[in-house]
Amino acid sequence: MTIFVAALFLPYTINFEVNKPKTPPKGLPRHPSQIRVGDYNSSPTVSLFTPDSNSPESGASSTVHEQQADLFTHERKSSSASSEMLLQKRAQSWPSPAIQVLAPAEPHSPAWGRQGVFNQPKSRAASPPPASILNHSREIERKVHSRGPSMADPREDSQDRALRDADWSVQPAEQGNAGLRNAVHAAYLADGDLEKIWIGTLGMPTDALDQDRKDDIASMLQTDYDCMTVFLEDSDLDGHYSHYCKTILWPMLHYQVPDSPKSKAYEDHSWVYYVKINQAFADHIVKGYKRGDIIWINDYHLLLVPAMIRKILPDAQIGLFLHVSFPSSEVFRCLSVRNQILEGMLGANLIGFQAQEYCLHFLQTCSRLLFTEATPTGVQLEDRFVNVSSFPIGIVPQVLNERRGDHVVQEWVRKIQQKFSNKYLIVARDKLDHVRGVRQKLLAYELFLNKYPQFADHTVLIQVATSATNQAELDCVVSEIVTRINSQHSTLAHQPLMYLKQDMGYKQYLAMLMSADALMITSLREGMNLTSHEYICCQDGRYGRKSHGVLILSEFTGSSSIFDGNDLSVNPWDHRQCAEAMRKALQMSPEEKEERWCKLIDLVKLTDGARWFNSFLKELDRAWDQQARRHTFSIPRLSTTKLCEQYRASETRLFMLDYEGTLASHETRTSYQFTSPQRTIDALTALASTKGNIMYVMSGKRPEELHILFERVPGLGIIAENGCFLRFHDSDEWIEAPDLDQIQGWKECLRHIIQYYSDRLEGSYIEDRHCSMVLVTKECDDQVAAARAAGECASHINDACQCLKIHAVPIEGGLVAESTLWSKGTAATKIFEYIKKQCSAKGIEHPSFLMVAGDSRDDEVIYHWANKLGEDNIVRDVTTVSVSSRNTEAQTTLTQGITGKCSPRTHVGQIILMT
Repeated sequence: MTIFVAALFLPYTINFEVNKPKTPPKGLPRHPSQIRVGDYNSSPTVSLFTPDSNSPESGASSTVHEQQADLFTHERKSSSASSEMLLQKRAQSWPSPAIQVLAPAEPHSPAWGRQGVFNQPKSRAASPPPASILNHSREIERKVHSRGPSMADPREDSQDRALRDADWSVQPAEQGNAGLRNAVHAAYLADGDLEKIWIGTLGMPTDALDQDRKDDIASMLQTDYDCMTVFLEDSDLDGHYSHYCKTILWPMLHYQVPDSPKSKAYEDHSWVYYVKINQAFADHIVKGYKRGDIIWINDYHLLLVPAMIRKILPDAQIGLFLHVSFPSSEVFRCLSVRNQILEGMLGANLIGFQAQEYCLHFLQTCSRLLFTEATPTGVQLEDRFVNVSSFPIGIVPQVLNERRGDHVVQEWVRKIQQKFSNKYLIVARDKLDHVRGVRQKLLAYELFLNKYPQFADHTVLIQVATSATNQAELDCVVSEIVTRINSQHSTLAHQPLMYLKQDMGYKQYLAMLMSADALMITSLREGMNLTSHEYICCQDGRYGRKSHGVLILSEFTGSSSIFDGNDLSVNPWDHRQCAEAMRKALQMSPEEKEERWCKLIDLVKLTDGARWFNSFLKELDRAWDQQARRHTFSIPRLSTTKLCEQYRASETRLFMLDYEGTLASHETRTSYQFTSPQRTIDALTALASTKGNIMYVMSGKRPEELHILFERVPGLGIIAENGCFLRFHDSDEWIEAPDLDQIQGWKECLRHIIQYYSDRLEGSYIEDRHCSMVLVTKECDDQVAAARAAGECASHINDACQCLKIHAVPIEGGLVAESTLWSKGTAATKIFEYIKKQCSAKGIEHPSFLMVAGDSRDDEVIYHWANKLGEDNIVRDVTTVSVSSRNTEAQTTLTQGITGKCSPRTHVGQIILMT
């Protein structure tokens, strides 16, 4: 069994060694398990800048120069020689060779197509369309009539010519999801027999490479690094990643509805590239797939891949995990391709999110936009069930602790503590975009200094802000705030804000976390902020004088949901609350700090990367197995012969048969059934009058209606309104399960909601039952609008009435709203206990034969109940039958329906004749 881990970027990339004698290709050690921690960002090459020659990372002695003016002085290295020097530093080993692969949990890597520390080809992607839609036609006309090579297609670039004959080596990639990478490698270390294959791109432009070079690279990566490389055209990947993912989809998933001229222009053309890239990934996975393999799709770049694979491999085991947040339905519905994305995601067997909040948003969105039934555990489609659950990802604490012990990190810790001695140090590291909340954080810090001037001369905020592309306006606003704070509160001896518009080396980053009194994260929306997890691990006091620092964390991050209030949770938009949190963090007693930290570190260890990896795969395996057993293709047809043999071998037999759709057709508003078909009455009468038989009919109808329908059948038990009313087979009295007065109270609340939607659907009406309410839309002319209204009504009721234990479910031709406390399963449990007592009083055995037949979703609970009795050997022979074509928990199917040659009544008749 092989696990295909699909992500847009592989953990590895290629570095071309220009102007060097040609030698055989080099790479990292021949197998990923041999790569040491030092191979991943062991020097400042993770950042855009490198420390000056006096910094510890550049090989300085242990003595720190007192004369150095700035702690974080950096110098940009851009020459080929400098890049090669940096790459040589990346290859240096860490002290402990047993430590394995680890990348920064949230590396701020350069944008795709931009030069980082590696020598790689330039992108040949064409320029994006102009922001104004009025200029689109002019741009196309210009390209058609232009002569000579395009400036966006530099095929004669000197660097490209040099790369054609250059040596190359495999290097750990700057691009990609480092949290996923670390978790997979941690799981691999824990289980050496784990077979995995990464599927993704190299994270660099590849149009300049000839086919032979691509084949050599792909061969080495597949043979030595367990990677399957997807080569894509530069224009396709640029349109997919830079235009659609980063400009349209990523902001939408973080509650930033893209509404700029640029996003409008990108949306017109980039969706085609998104589909094309997803299809390319699906084709590669299908090509390498073998029966029994597991396919794991990761993140928002590949949301269409599950459904694309499902079309070709209907029985494949497919998981999808979204590492970012998922917005509410009101935001997600703004996407023009919302349905295509949701349907693509629902191709998976299991969809995982970082937090339960995002699961609820996804379920609500599916209910409102796709009109599907959303349950607390997943989405019920017509032919299968898709499980949805939360799996908070974590870091690898053991390896992180090893990295903190490096002498370079210790040197940085000593230097930071010396520079900021007798100061409160608040640290932060964010990308400079509209989601990370840097502006809100600085405004809160300004308020903190103004409101509490006693801290102004003793507090320093270090804000590391990695520049994002096309954020000039935000950059200007943030720079203005920084200038205002420092001009107002700085002195000759103190500067309250250090704003570093650049990233730092990973060793400096660890030292900064170990030296801080507080970490402040004010993301406006984020999946899981792993920087907070790393900060908690760095605050054990093992390598520094400071310990048990306070975590100030935005309530809109996924991490906030797992820390159980042991952090200082803040609303980034509430500047006063954030300022108060800073004061509280700096004045908190050591005892409270330690108490909070101890709980936080336990939670970080509980949700580490390896456990996340294993828990997702375990749940995927369970979900796939359960769904495979419930699929109609896996469920055998009802065997009449076997059923009759079991019937004759039993002295006491219990039948529970659904009425609507099983024993009789569904009714409409103009075809109320006040009488049952004669053959149904005859079959029920014959079975009920046979010695040893106990008969029950189940229905969603009211007790009065069922009494009229079956008054001619003696000895018949009835379950009315899906379990709310019960009449035993030897009694004429109805038993009310719920409190009708209490039900009348929540029905009045529901009536206004359902009436609102009914008034807007011509032909719809409300059916008021004793314990439920039904919005019937079968007679509506516009069934599409009716289905949409039913889905929105169900979401409205489920959101508003969740505390009342009320659940609304869209059904075929309408919606039913009822209590979750009673069902056919609860009624069946009462009936079975009642029969067991009767049998015990008479000295006979309880029923050893049980048959349950139904056709709708509300029958699934009683299928589950009956199957459990058989599994526990409480009832010897259990037969559950579904007469619908949906996936089901029933053991057998009878899909011909109520009018086919093999209808349930025909089988009942055969049993009667053969007895």
